[in-house]
Amino acid sequence: MQISIRTWEIEDVPDFITAINNEKVLDNLRDGIPYPCTEKEATAFIEATMNLDDDTRYLFAITCDNKAIGSMGVFRKDNVHRLTAEMGYYLAESYWGKGITTTAIKLTCTYIFENTDIIRIFAQPYTNNKASCRVLEKAGFKNEGTMRQNAIKNGQLMDMEMYALIKE
Repeated sequence: MQISIRTWEIEDVPDFITAINNEKVLDNLRDGIPYPCTEKEATAFIEATMNLDDDTRYLFAITCDNKAIGSMGVFRKDNVHRLTAEMGYYLAESYWGKGITTTAIKLTCTYIFENTDIIRIFAQPYTNNKASCRVLEKAGFKNEGTMRQNAIKNGQLMDMEMYALIKE
């Protein structure tokens, strides 16, 4: 298995649709992703990622043997937090538990730290998403605490964990 991150390609639309149209995946993401995600919506997303030309958003396909199996995003904050970025990600369910997300996080953080002036990357998984918490820890992120009742997801108040990785 060759795991990598790369820019999204229009040929990834079917793989994108397969990965994202899963309620187990969506239950661990922020709101705003249409469900079910149509070919038109997936194409629009991928085209938008292909046209990024600023230093505030970095979006990558997570690939296994060059097949898109998930997504990784890093989003720069502003003002006094301009050297900080938030990371979000998902992986197609059939690839869970294989160490792929940990590898993709490490690759992404290396890329961001080597190619930008960002010095802190953080992620905020829901507290009940133990797998995501473990993945971040395996990738070197430190848990900085629990943000109680920090989000509403599927009609429920949710706690979230704050994990961060600082550039060495």
